[in-house]
Amino acid sequence: MEILKVSAKSNPNSVAGALAGVIRETGSAEMQAIGAGALNQAVKAVAIARGFVAPHGVDLICIP
Repeated sequence: MEILKVSAKSNPNSVAGALAGVIRETGSAEMQAIGAGALNQAVKAVAIARGFVAPHGVDLICIP
């Protein structure tokens, strides 16, 4: 499985799009964030991606 790496400088909308794409293709995704800033961007991306996949009947959850 491909790991999506998130940094503090990552754009949450871009990460969300990548996350939603991986979830649509494989059904699951894995992200890596090291540090508070990166984790903040990753959490934002999960929230945004949840809105992207919801119309397709997918409920996105996050397991740390």
